[in-house]
Amino acid sequence: MASEEELKAEIERLRAENQSLKKPARGQISMKVSEKGGLSVYGLGRFPVTLYREQWEKLLGIAEEIRDFIRENDGALKKKE
Repeated sequence: MASEEELKAEIERLRAENQSLKKPARGQISMKVSEKGGLSVYGLGRFPVTLYREQWEKLLGIAEEIRDFIRENDGALKKKE
């Protein structure tokens, strides 16, 4: 049977493991609601992209136009690698 100290150490190890699993892997996209009620998207760059719901809906509504613009301006647009 494990001692009280061993059990405490195991609980602490599991807490740390649980906390690390909550953090998205580097480069992985994640989302959360900001303090002010906006939708923040993490993983695109150093800082999150935060917009309010109606802004995201407006942006998503023109997704095909954005794709067309990117194709039409492929030579002028830089790619981050």
